[in-house]
Amino acid sequence: MKKRIEKDVFGEINIPKDKMWGTQTQRSLENFPIGIEKIPRELINAYALIKKAAAQANKEVGKLNEEKANAIQTVCDQIIAGEWTEEFPLSVWQTGSGTQTNMNINEVISQIAKQNLQCGNLHPNDDVNMGQSTNDTFPTAIHIAGAIKINNQLLPVLEKFKNTLEVLERRYEHTIKLGRTHLQDATPITFGQEVSGWREMIQQNINMIQQSLPTLFSLPLGGTAVGTGLNTHPDFPKKTISYISKWTALPFQESSNKFHGLTSRDAVMNSHGALQTLASNTMKIANDIRWLASGPRGGFSEINIPANEPGSSIMPGKINPTQAEALTMVCVQVMGNNTTISVAASQGNFELNAYMPIIAYNFLQSIRLLTDSLDSFNERCLTGLKANTEKMLKNVKQSLSLATALTPHIGYEKASIIAQKADHEKLSLREAAIQSKLITEEEFDKYIDLSRMV
Repeated sequence: MKKRIEKDVFGEINIPKDKMWGTQTQRSLENFPIGIEKIPRELINAYALIKKAAAQANKEVGKLNEEKANAIQTVCDQIIAGEWTEEFPLSVWQTGSGTQTNMNINEVISQIAKQNLQCGNLHPNDDVNMGQSTNDTFPTAIHIAGAIKINNQLLPVLEKFKNTLEVLERRYEHTIKLGRTHLQDATPITFGQEVSGWREMIQQNINMIQQSLPTLFSLPLGGTAVGTGLNTHPDFPKKTISYISKWTALPFQESSNKFHGLTSRDAVMNSHGALQTLASNTMKIANDIRWLASGPRGGFSEINIPANEPGSSIMPGKINPTQAEALTMVCVQVMGNNTTISVAASQGNFELNAYMPIIAYNFLQSIRLLTDSLDSFNERCLTGLKANTEKMLKNVKQSLSLATALTPHIGYEKASIIAQKADHEKLSLREAAIQSKLITEEEFDKYIDLSRMV
């Protein structure tokens, strides 16, 4: 591999000739050969957006000439469009501020501008990073990346998911089935009512996630190193953020307290808390569905789900609830990510939180995984879900919990005697009631009306 030699304050270093990064990126690659986890692409794009907006703001306040500003913006547009992806190779496991990622962006923009746009005097620190510090741009990039992914990807998927549940709710609004509490038989419910509980969970999750977005819309850009805004033009933050807001169509605004914005990651923790709640609810929904689909001969078998692929390498014809399994594994990962983010967010020592790359990685991973898995579950499982109405009705009719409907007429104790007699003597509830002589046949048929019980 051909190399080029570059020099910085630490001396000379060899860099692959075909790469656009500079000395700080190369030193990070050599100093942190840890794991395979890389800085997420969404964060890189958010960073490019910041650099583009910063160049425009610095040009307008007279700090950056038009040639340099235009060159920075051109390269940033290319990065956002998906070009130069191999130029951002840095590990998550680097400096806790993310400085090397900021400099990776700065160096790549500078080198591309020099090589492709003939902007030979564009400096990564003095020009591309003008008016900025990693300490304010990295948390800003986290907020931008997270807000964009939630608003543009996760929330639309949740709306589709909810709409599918609404269709199922209407379709089965009169389909009576057995309710269950403590994994034991309970009084009847319609399948539509059961699905309505799932649908309301998703609606509440949509509300919670939307309510968490305003904290992400607050950007600490302009605080530079410690929150004081040293080396930044007074108009820089407002101008830069106004362009970010315009280009993303999201209401980003300047943080009211940049000291808080640099040292605290509570906005991410708040938003991820809503994601963890979503994970908890969707795990419950997926588990309900795979329980109800269990069988087909030895389980509940009250619903049928799509058969997408063979379920066993040894048992012919076996079909497994694989979409539910994939979704619930994602939910477990998100719950783990929440713990990581919570611990990392607690470590804002003095004027800076130094766990930002891992916070960014886990936050964006959670959004990505939830988006992808919920979309897949909706398309490959939920839309094809069908109720086994005959099995549902059979389970209801043989349930001892129907004795609950007798209690207003004969009392709890007598209804219990009938239920226990049916269970011990393997009788139907109707047979046990009549044999007990605690209620007449006509009264039983009158009181046990499934349509009135739901």
